[in-house]
Amino acid sequence: MIWLDPDDISFPDPEFYNPEDGLIAAGGDLRPERLWFAYQLGLFPWYNEGEEILWWCPDPRFVLFPDEIKISKSMKKILRDEVFEFTENKCFEEVMRNCKIAERKGQDGTWINEDLIDSFVKLHHYGKAKSFEAWQNGVLVGGFYGVHVGNVFCGESMFSKVSNASKAAFIHFTKLYQKKWQLIDCQIHSDHLESLGARMIAKKDYLTILKQQKP
Repeated sequence: MIWLDPDDISFPDPEFYNPEDGLIAAGGDLRPERLWFAYQLGLFPWYNEGEEILWWCPDPRFVLFPDEIKISKSMKKILRDEVFEFTENKCFEEVMRNCKIAERKGQDGTWINEDLIDSFVKLHHYGKAKSFEAWQNGVLVGGFYGVHVGNVFCGESMFSKVSNASKAAFIHFTKLYQKKWQLIDCQIHSDHLESLGARMIAKKDYLTILKQQKP
């Protein structure tokens, strides 16, 4: 693991630095410039609040190719019946704050802190980060957010206040962007996303796709 210089936003190249656990570097800060540079290299921050910032590039990488998305009969009915309304970039910060407080199985806390929210909101204003929302009767009930590097969407987190809200939003926008998004980076394995068609690919294959993008 490499310790980062707080005054230098550079990172070790994950193509040539391959620790077994995928932990590439620690330290640094969460300023927007560093975050944006990290995602272009294939890195993402993931750590517990109060600890040093940890930067990861796991091998293999958990991803979803949009044309491989799996939609169950029950989800097709939810979408067909228009149970939810969907928007894009309507309330980015609100989506992040809901993700921050969402309860997650097997996790005691969250890596989403005020510094991360502040930097992601700035990336959103720069046009580098997006939010996707699900509404019911005018109330925000689910959504997700992430960074897009060219045609690769790096999904960060999602939340649901109503059953299937974030899943419906994820399916809706994956289908909507099916011809534009080459890949959705899910970062690390989850049963939820595996059920939607996400799978593991080699890190080198992910980085090859990422390098082909024009941010």
